[in-house]
Amino acid sequence: MDEPRRVAIVGAGPAGLFTAAALLTGTDDDLCVDIFDRLPTPFGLLRYGVAPDHAGIKAVATTLARVFDAPRVRFLGLVDLGGNVTVPELRGGYDAVVYAIGAEDDRHLGIPGEDLPGSRSARQFVAWYSGHPDATPQPLADVRRAVVVGVGNVAVDVARILLKDPAELSATDMPDAVLAELRTARIEDVWLVGRRGPEHASFTTPELRELLHTAGDGVSVTGCDLGAIDTDALDRRARANVAAIADAADIRSLTASRRLHLVFWHRPVEILGDRHVEAVRLEPADGPGAGAADGPPDAVIPETRPPASGELTVPADLVLRSIGYRGVPLPGVPFDDGRIPNLEGRVLELDGSARPGEYAVGWIKRGPVGLIGSNRKDAAETAGHVLEDLATLPRRPLSDFVATLAGRGVRPSTLEDWRRIDAAEIARGSIRGRERTKVEAWHDLLALVSRA
Repeated sequence: MDEPRRVAIVGAGPAGLFTAAALLTGTDDDLCVDIFDRLPTPFGLLRYGVAPDHAGIKAVATTLARVFDAPRVRFLGLVDLGGNVTVPELRGGYDAVVYAIGAEDDRHLGIPGEDLPGSRSARQFVAWYSGHPDATPQPLADVRRAVVVGVGNVAVDVARILLKDPAELSATDMPDAVLAELRTARIEDVWLVGRRGPEHASFTTPELRELLHTAGDGVSVTGCDLGAIDTDALDRRARANVAAIADAADIRSLTASRRLHLVFWHRPVEILGDRHVEAVRLEPADGPGAGAADGPPDAVIPETRPPASGELTVPADLVLRSIGYRGVPLPGVPFDDGRIPNLEGRVLELDGSARPGEYAVGWIKRGPVGLIGSNRKDAAETAGHVLEDLATLPRRPLSDFVATLAGRGVRPSTLEDWRRIDAAEIARGSIRGRERTKVEAWHDLLALVSRA
């Protein structure tokens, strides 16, 4: 009897786990799936990208974790493709390799002053408050005024975390050091800046409403006339967003202790400061198609002209850019414009020729667009092509990939190691009256990984 086909999935985030589930659903027992990650923890952005106070979304991990119950699935952490593993080694051990590495970099503003201390990436900020082991500390003790550039859900999340009373976050899985830093902050004003109008923004309505609720009666709107927007011409999401902002702005109080300023039809052109961020200079962005990246890629929204508005200089101690993610290249894998070139998930060379046995899924396949649930359909497409190709590809001798790693002194972490980390987080949380508290430091994570 032939050996089972072997598939490697590189990346244990939602896209990778949805792909594994689709592969197992679409085949018989003639398939084994190994899911790799450079971290000893699965779930990717569900663990390190979803805000800690969004427990409902994070609970999707419980559903995705069921794929590990299948006896033909293994989780292999601490395996870094391009670091301690090469593509030829991986290809030598598997009939098919699926790249599900997401988009781990972010776009830059490209304006003067962007490199000043206090100017940071929202991606880095999210990694910090989510307890990612690679995250850098985000000092907030001297921050009173923050500018968040972008009007997507990530921008909304970081603005909400900045405005929220840390006491309300104490029941989440935030690391203790993050909560302690948030308690030192004395945030008074947060500006959320978009290059187009509120009807073009890509934030979803529940996330927007949550931010507006957090800000309470301290919401103001600059740069657009909400009453002049033709809401009848908008889709349901955009119409609900405009209505939510209008309702919040109607109850504005000048005495609010923390204030949210929504600034539309403006773009940052310079970050001002000597040795640290002191202010952001904003200019009107009212040309045709200005700031198209603010809107969802499939949205069809009438173009409008903003009201006359001039340059603004906003005082700031912190600037967080949230203008999009970018994929990063994997050594030995084709890469172009932030993605792996592919045709419906089948990887292509840069000249468009086929690269048999290699596939892409998730953001590294389609670009950093869509919510977590968008990965399900995307994964089904890629998994379908994997199974279709495996049915016709001739069998070839495969190496024992884990043995190859062991010969070089590399021992992947296992699902049991992750369960030890999981149990340790639950134990940490129980001491503090919380469901769990993240283990965020590399040395602590590795100490929980068995090396026997």
